[in-house]
Amino acid sequence: MRRRKTQNAEMPLLGHIKELRKVMLISAYTIAAGTILGWVLSDYTYRFLAQPMEAVQGVRFITTTPMESIYVKLRISLVLGIVISLPIILWQVWSFILPALKKHEKKYLYFIVPWSLILFVGGSAFSYYLVLPTGLKFLMVVGGGAVDYIPFVTKSSYLNFILSFMLTFGLVFQLPVVLLLLMRLGIITPRALAKFRKWAFFIIVILAVIISPTPDLATQFLMAGPMYMLYELSIWLGYLAIRKKQKELTKVNKEEEQL
Repeated sequence: MRRRKTQNAEMPLLGHIKELRKVMLISAYTIAAGTILGWVLSDYTYRFLAQPMEAVQGVRFITTTPMESIYVKLRISLVLGIVISLPIILWQVWSFILPALKKHEKKYLYFIVPWSLILFVGGSAFSYYLVLPTGLKFLMVVGGGAVDYIPFVTKSSYLNFILSFMLTFGLVFQLPVVLLLLMRLGIITPRALAKFRKWAFFIIVILAVIISPTPDLATQFLMAGPMYMLYELSIWLGYLAIRKKQKELTKVNKEEEQL
């Protein structure tokens, strides 16, 4: 795909609106095409998402309304359509805003976009493979000793649950990107983050309790643990970034002195 021509900084407002309209139309068409493909893959996708719940002994999926199955299929198709079309959408948005950014702002963008995607996918995968099985077993068996019961789960309620579950972890894993961006902008320093480790740990635990999709301690621990590890990783990456910046400044100063 060819890069959009560099936009003139003095382009009139109408020109910017036309460019934005083009971006939105291409993105909408791409999502529509992706949704059609997502319809074909929707059954396989739901079967994959349902594996953690099916692993819980005795649980059965049900539908409670005639429209529920088609609603679930349409929603999965739309989610898949967005995921499939995401590279093209990002390219369109990238081509639209990149010409208007300054050189140092472009560097931030080059850093944020790829690492945000990687961490989001990593957080979602972590929640699906490690956290979700533990959380579901707790939720489905707690209180089971009181009376005999047969656990039934509707397809739509489970889809809502697992999407929100994976989305929450994907967003939580954005912590290093946010902290490193703040350090790049000079708002905070690695030394300040290291100094407030105890407070950070306390706040992370509170956040894990609040935003955890399930109320069990195991899930909350599995959320708080990686969050604090990412916090520590951000501190060390911040120190490395500062050292690299200092070396670059030293190199520039030496070159200026030689001139």
